Amino acid sequence: MIYNSSIGAIELSNLTRLYPAVVVDMHGEVAEMSLEWTELYGDKVKLLKYILVFDYTKPGEDVKNKKVLEFKTKEALIATMQEVAQFFQE
Repeated sequence: MIYNSSIGAIELSNLTRLYPAVVVDMHGEVAEMSLEWTELYGDKVKLLKYILVFDYTKPGEDVKNKKVLEFKTKEALIATMQEVAQFFQE
């Protein structure tokens, strides 16, 4: 299964994890956090962008293997998540 994205073709058949997140600036430190985390503590950080992570890293592997799509809004992230979800409903 291939999802054609803004960064090119993304293979979906061998994903280990697929998850949404946000990138935040917390007092000069940039970190990736869950959407749930930002709902609880988002007022204490500067939200930089929303991301959808396609993670291919196998359990126990040290080297991360992932592709990341970036979004300016939560709505754009959710719309893309819905597009990708259609591939798994077939």
